[in-house]
Amino acid sequence: MLKYIIKRILVTIPVLIGVVFLIFVMLSVVPGDPLTVMMGEKVKVDVIERLSQSMHLNDPWYVRFAWYLWDAIHGDFGTSYKLMRSVSSLIANAFPKTLMLAVTAALLSWAIGIPAGIISAVRKNSLADHLFMGFALCGVSIPAFSVGMILQNIFNGILPVSGFSSPRHLILPALVLGWNAAGTIARLTRSSLLEVLEDDYIRTARAKGLAPVSVILGHALKNSLLPVITMMAIQISSLLSGAVITETLFSIPGVGRLAVDAINSRDMPLLQGTVIFTTAVIIAGNLAADILYSVADPRIRVEGGK
Repeated sequence: MLKYIIKRILVTIPVLIGVVFLIFVMLSVVPGDPLTVMMGEKVKVDVIERLSQSMHLNDPWYVRFAWYLWDAIHGDFGTSYKLMRSVSSLIANAFPKTLMLAVTAALLSWAIGIPAGIISAVRKNSLADHLFMGFALCGVSIPAFSVGMILQNIFNGILPVSGFSSPRHLILPALVLGWNAAGTIARLTRSSLLEVLEDDYIRTARAKGLAPVSVILGHALKNSLLPVITMMAIQISSLLSGAVITETLFSIPGVGRLAVDAINSRDMPLLQGTVIFTTAVIIAGNLAADILYSVADPRIRVEGGK
């Protein structure tokens, strides 16, 4: 198991470095002078020269990338041009809010999606199946910003529709994020459980006279949840990185809102830091999904260790 984990971690390192390089290059060719953003248009020429030298802006791109990569490895993503604060500290202050929102949305989606998928599979083609799958299809299909605006109009005055100062402020944005994830979980749980219910050992369990609840919960569900576990781990990282629209819509000062503000103010170090951070979160989530799947299914470890 340890060998498998080390192998997966080593594979992710060049991927992360490649992503950092692509982001650095793309944002470096964006037109605009960062010193003008930071100091204003009336800054003196000699000040620009001194700052350009101290910030390595006059160096070739590969030298600047080497400096940036070295600092990023040590947790330093530079200084925000607009806010004049460390990008690392800004992300550290914003991330707990994004994490709280993502975890709440994930728990909500699992609490709704897994039972809905089980009921739909057990009562295939029934009214409950059609209702749950129709609800899941709406969650997967309707954009998050549309759901957010609809909920804001419906619950305005009943629940907070902006800000982040109490647990009640999490309800609507968690619903917006969690509905889409719940739809995916419900559909995956249903299809996986239906496939397992056709296996021979399930028919054998039924032939032995076991109660339907024991067959579903004790035999079928355990094996059908393997792909669901993987999706749940991936969803955590996706929710952490995909909360940009939700945080902007509900005025939540998280990492997503930080990235949007960086785009609006052309704050390249802050934008680079938020994009690289969310990329690292996605890679970590995929790694966690691989590890969880290998724990649940030992065959993955055997094949991966070859």
